[in-house]
Amino acid sequence: LGWKFYDADDYHSPENKKKMAEGIPLNDEDRIPWLCALHDILRREEASAQDAVLACSALKKIYRCILVSGASALERNEPEEPRENTALKILFVHLDGPVDVIARRLEKRRGHFMPPELLKSQFDTLEPPRAPENFITVSIEKSLPDIVLEIERAIFS
Repeated sequence: LGWKFYDADDYHSPENKKKMAEGIPLNDEDRIPWLCALHDILRREEASAQDAVLACSALKKIYRCILVSGASALERNEPEEPRENTALKILFVHLDGPVDVIARRLEKRRGHFMPPELLKSQFDTLEPPRAPENFITVSIEKSLPDIVLEIERAIFS
């Protein structure tokens, strides 16, 4: 796509990384400042007319609302209407797959602060996106080229 890419994991605080490395799941208090910082990055990119991809485990609806609208979403638990200049236009891509497939992939990952043992807590927290959120769901069991093609079609349709 030629877009900037951000891995949200790079923006976790040292405290969050330490907590996860110790096998302790993050809670809302841990995640909200991180999500607000990610919103600010996306806002900056929008202000410079730059499209971006953000890889992020936005597990709950409120987390996705924060990415769209910033801290003001905490008051409403809803993103602001698109006509309002503070809401970002974001297409969320929900990469969906069975726990065992994701667990096998996590086992192969090296040098990451989140141990595979935290996968269950992520599934326990997960609130899959649903209407009226702007999202697509893509199976991780498809080939990588098929996944990319499905995402590109959604972006450009």
